[in-house]
Amino acid sequence: MATHEELRAWDNAHVWHPFAPMQEFRADDTPIIRSAEGFELTDVEGRRYLDGHSSLWCNVHGHRVPEMDQAIRDQLDRVGHSTLLGLSSEVSIELAKQLVDRTPEGLNQVFYSDSGATSVEVALKMAYQYHRQKPGGAEPRDLFVSVAGAYHGDTIGSVSLGGMDIFHATYRDLLFQKLTVPSPVTFRVPDGHDAESWLAHCDAELEKTIVGNADRIAAVVVEPLVQGAAGILVHPEGYLRRVRELTQKHGVLLIADEVAVGFGRTGTMFACDQENVRPDLMCLAKGLTGGYLPLAATLTTDEISEAFLDVPWAGKTFFHGHTYTGNPLGCAAALASLELIDRNDVVGNGRAIGARLADRLTDFAARCTCVGEIRQKGVMCGIELVSEGDSREPFAADKRVGHQVTLAARRRGAVIRPLGDVIVLMPAPAMPVELVDRLCDITFESIEEVVARFT
Repeated sequence: MATHEELRAWDNAHVWHPFAPMQEFRADDTPIIRSAEGFELTDVEGRRYLDGHSSLWCNVHGHRVPEMDQAIRDQLDRVGHSTLLGLSSEVSIELAKQLVDRTPEGLNQVFYSDSGATSVEVALKMAYQYHRQKPGGAEPRDLFVSVAGAYHGDTIGSVSLGGMDIFHATYRDLLFQKLTVPSPVTFRVPDGHDAESWLAHCDAELEKTIVGNADRIAAVVVEPLVQGAAGILVHPEGYLRRVRELTQKHGVLLIADEVAVGFGRTGTMFACDQENVRPDLMCLAKGLTGGYLPLAATLTTDEISEAFLDVPWAGKTFFHGHTYTGNPLGCAAALASLELIDRNDVVGNGRAIGARLADRLTDFAARCTCVGEIRQKGVMCGIELVSEGDSREPFAADKRVGHQVTLAARRRGAVIRPLGDVIVLMPAPAMPVELVDRLCDITFESIEEVVARFT
């Protein structure tokens, strides 16, 4: 077995990590994970870390869950991978039925892929092609609408749709045109607005954009309730319902990107459930397999899928598919995860730990002057750190305060990940309350250590 020093040298020499400034990453001596159990990760030197971001927002039940492990072993005894191109599989069919039964009524068709970004790509292509093939006459709709600051993945289509400035600056010439509506959040508002007037402006711009471009918009794409990678931006109650009402009224499709918010993270099984919204397309990934294997699904209505039905030579086929589409191991893991969600009332546990997080975060914000805002929905939490709470002035970017907090938390035995200077806590929905308290203790101590250096 390779030593820690050998693994570190090989990692630095050969592994290009995602979203990592590699020059500094190589100097950070990042933990090399060897194993995990429950809600802890263990590195090659035997150090244990509480998994404070649920392995990048996807783990649901913890690690080495016996029922999950056994379901994958059992599937391995049958078949590890076949294909859905020209064939079907038992577990992909069973999972599709389970998803149809659990998602908003009317989402009856399931198209599999392998990540959140690909589930969004699928939805974009479906919406675009649907308008060119739908009954009543083709419409060349070529625009999509997203919310400012949105993140929908990092493939070309999902980057085009998203609102991450650094992505657009880097890949601008590769991206397609889209329309953007302002994000209805009020921590920082433009000059001339207060919170109330800004929200009214956001609503007016949403309506103006949809009404003024209704004949060209293929779909509006929204992260329901919470914009995750934008910094855990929580939308006001009713915003999602308002988007649905406007899109329905003007014949525009609604794509709900539930990749980050689904499977109990906002307090209900799916975020759309909280405002009784049925989108035309819903994107699922991350927690779909309980955080075990890469699998995604794009669900849509019979109305949309029927626009793709015709004789083969009519050219109405949906031209999309991946080698590992509907992988049996991933589907088996997803079925086991759904069973555990029901059996253990994981969504209810998520609400309980969300309430505990709210109490702890409120107490911490009251005593730490560098907390600009606490944003939370269920188990999704963002602590925005600022140089002075009253002024809401951010720390200088070169201080990398958020990153320094993660290093301090790592020394205390927890893995968390920031979004800039927003410290994100994202415990798995099944995590016990006592571990949530431990996660809060470590995070708050780490924040206090770091901000003391710069204030």
